[in-house]
Amino acid sequence: MTTEFDPARGRRDAVTRARRVVVKVGSSSISGENTTQIGPLVDALASAHARGTEVVLVSSGAIATGMPYLRLDARPHDLATQQAAAAVGQNVLIFRYQESLDRYGIVAGQVLLTATDLEHPTPRSNAQRAMERLLGLRILVIVNENDTVATQEIRFGDNNRLAGMVSELVGADLLVLLSDVDALYTKPPHEPGAERIAVVAHDDDLSGVELGSIGAAGVGTGGAGTKIAAAKLAVAQGIPVVLTSAAQVAEALRGDEVGTWFEAAPVE
Repeated sequence: MTTEFDPARGRRDAVTRARRVVVKVGSSSISGENTTQIGPLVDALASAHARGTEVVLVSSGAIATGMPYLRLDARPHDLATQQAAAAVGQNVLIFRYQESLDRYGIVAGQVLLTATDLEHPTPRSNAQRAMERLLGLRILVIVNENDTVATQEIRFGDNNRLAGMVSELVGADLLVLLSDVDALYTKPPHEPGAERIAVVAHDDDLSGVELGSIGAAGVGTGGAGTKIAAAKLAVAQGIPVVLTSAAQVAEALRGDEVGTWFEAAPVE
């Protein structure tokens, strides 16, 4: 791994050449006091859409968005209340995205998945066919885990894994993982001596990295480890990955040298 940006290795021109991009955003970036970040996120997605890129947004946030409507101060622990919050929150979340996308005349299409859907041939094929058709119609696809019906046994675990699997499902040219932190660091970024990692080779096991959490506590389920695992899943399929903050999504989708670039593995 390298801690200084190397444009030759980064190959950020692959971003603007990407025909199909999957962007994953976490709960803490678009819920609660950060609901206002939906507008700038949509601005960046719409800019990519305008240049002809097919965009899939994997968005967490259903449970966190639904919590205030159920008068919940913290993320519920029992499955039934999580499902109830998701049922309310998913509706509100999609409304907020569509309301923002209306400024650009872009229509959103919602796809809710469980892990079982992608692990069995028939539902996997159905999901793939539907998403291909939506993208062909220039619909901006918004994917989330189907929290209302998912049980603990069939959950993805977090939407980082879902984003990696969706990237492989749709044959994405790029995966962008958004967090509250601007990049991957050699240790938790608030600790002394932490250095930003600019480029991660596809065969780098990151053994020297001390993982801490990425994302605000209390609303999401992901962390640095799950984001790295999702990135590794994508790069193994030949899909490069950018890991950066939601605040830098516009720069990331322009191909600017922000965040951490995970190089794609060669695919025969």
